[in-house]
Amino acid sequence: MVTEAALVLADRPWKGAQTMQQELATRYPLVLVPGMLGFVRVLLYPYWFGIVPALRKGGAQVFPVQVSPLHSNEVRGEQLLAIIEDICQRTGAAKVNLIGHSQGALNARYAAARRPDRVASVTSVAGPNHGSELADHLARTAPGDSPQGRILKAILHGLAVLLVWLETGWRRDPLPVDVHASHKALTSAGVALFNQVYPQGLPDTWGGEGAYEVNGVRYYSWSGTLQPGLTDQGRNRFDGSNRFCRLFARSFVREKGHCDGMVGRFSSHLGQVIGDDFPLDHLDIVNQSLGAVGKGAEPLRLFTEHAARLKAAGL
Repeated sequence: MVTEAALVLADRPWKGAQTMQQELATRYPLVLVPGMLGFVRVLLYPYWFGIVPALRKGGAQVFPVQVSPLHSNEVRGEQLLAIIEDICQRTGAAKVNLIGHSQGALNARYAAARRPDRVASVTSVAGPNHGSELADHLARTAPGDSPQGRILKAILHGLAVLLVWLETGWRRDPLPVDVHASHKALTSAGVALFNQVYPQGLPDTWGGEGAYEVNGVRYYSWSGTLQPGLTDQGRNRFDGSNRFCRLFARSFVREKGHCDGMVGRFSSHLGQVIGDDFPLDHLDIVNQSLGAVGKGAEPLRLFTEHAARLKAAGL
């Protein structure tokens, strides 16, 4: 259950933005859902680096939220549904606009499928809507019952517990953690099972677009790819996370050369595809780390333009 303190803390910076410009003031609140090992704020460091202030400056009502850092799409999705209901009750809004990064996109899809009356739109940002080849690679090379798998599980579990302990942007009871369920939820096979139950917005053909609207919910997506000369230049030259993304990209086969290091270009497609080849790695796309992104990349602009897009659509 979301505590009152959690929502007060998440909402506090927005109140001052009411007197500022209103070009990003969407009809329904924006709810930002993080991916695997996500958070709202660890100590003083935010997950959505610079994004929340940029949206609030334009008048948007924004709620960055937290779900279990490691768990299945269904468990995280149920947690998100409870948060949505609480936000609607406290703000008086009938619906919310969900923006999910990585696994957060799958959780947003779950919530929209289960409660379309509470969701105006779902936006997938680098979401593994057909699974991640990186997750498939780890399933082959470090299965859970192997020594490598047990070590990886211990590391991820410890990291998830640490993130929850250091969380300062979202006050509530500790969240459950399940490394195996999280990994399974991101493999191609796991997402295929998920898609059989929750197909809303998925393309009928590989690399195509999905239905723009299903059950009154609008669906959007965008993603990036690693591009030599762009994503490995600029401030990414000093960004360790970019180096990891380039290393992880070696595990891709089907979308080799067309991924952001964790999610493939076409695997990310959902509903209306805003773009799938922005020069952004998987973390650059949410302006990580510390806003260190590749040459010419503008992740903040993608979010502010999308807020304007939602407002123009009456959402």
